[in-house]
Amino acid sequence: MTERGFGANVVSRGEWALARRAGVPNHRITLEGIGKTPADLRAAARAASDGESLRWIALESPEEAEALAAAAARARAPRIDVLYRLNPDVAPETLTGLAVGAGATKFGMTETEIATAIEAGGGADGPLRPRGIHLHVGSQLGAVDAWRDAVRKALSLAGLWRGSIEAFDTVDLGGGFPVRPTDEPSPTPERFARELGPLLETVPEDRRPTRLAIEPGRALVARAGWLVARVLHVRDRAGRQVILDAGMTELIRPALYGARHPIVALTSAGRPVDEILRPGAISPTRVEGPICESTDSLGMHDLPPLRRGDLVAIGDAGAYAASFGSTYNGRPRPPQVLLATDGRLTLGRRRGTLAALG
Repeated sequence: MTERGFGANVVSRGEWALARRAGVPNHRITLEGIGKTPADLRAAARAASDGESLRWIALESPEEAEALAAAAARARAPRIDVLYRLNPDVAPETLTGLAVGAGATKFGMTETEIATAIEAGGGADGPLRPRGIHLHVGSQLGAVDAWRDAVRKALSLAGLWRGSIEAFDTVDLGGGFPVRPTDEPSPTPERFARELGPLLETVPEDRRPTRLAIEPGRALVARAGWLVARVLHVRDRAGRQVILDAGMTELIRPALYGARHPIVALTSAGRPVDEILRPGAISPTRVEGPICESTDSLGMHDLPPLRRGDLVAIGDAGAYAASFGSTYNGRPRPPQVLLATDGRLTLGRRRGTLAALG
């Protein structure tokens, strides 16, 4: 990804270190997130002082602006480019747990709070250089309506501030481009892009942003990962029920906020599916995980006959599955196997051990 020119959006020094390890230079890294610690802000100020400034830092509150300005002054850093995260107060068409642009969420600032944050950072000529507005409506958006309304607000606010701060030239539109099972209709990135031109035309030309950014992380990597699991039990209980050896410890999203991941069978009754599958052999199946929590469920899926030992693959696991993983219930982490474009398999991470649980 780095070699193809993509930057990195990070929310902690840990993610920042991972991005640097992957070869992303600081000038292509943006620091965001509601949980930035004082140490995170000090590190950003030191990087600026050392001549390796981040591309920008997206601020979440007037207090954070004040803290970063103080850190920059102590580090004798040059001016640090910042964006201000707007809470657009819209109703995103997604799961409640992913609707970060709703007005009652913890994310971002109101227009009044942004004005206070700009002042807290020293205004137009302080240690922080106000560069624009950051926006993120939510993940896995099922429609463009809320996104369109939010972008309209962000462009209007950015245009207003550009009238008094010449450097206020950036709008980061965030992400939200969905990766859903193929049987669930969803808007494509092109569909979002078609909305942008008419929205920009509503802003006077001398007030329009000259830099636009998007954060398409999930859309780029989600389908690059599969979680392979083995069947442990098959039960006839309010319909067919299958229990796998992988669940919320390996893929917590379904249990956490009801996310749906496609599941396909690799074997049926011990044989590869493509060798034996007959028309009509598929039936609705409730798929459950192995963890001692009733919420460890992967939902309903159409699957062929299964028995203990059969293999299934859970799709769209390339985003957040491994990073969300845990050793709850004393379960060592699974291995990660990398599939190259020429078909070669290499071990990316060894299976966890019992000794490592301590």
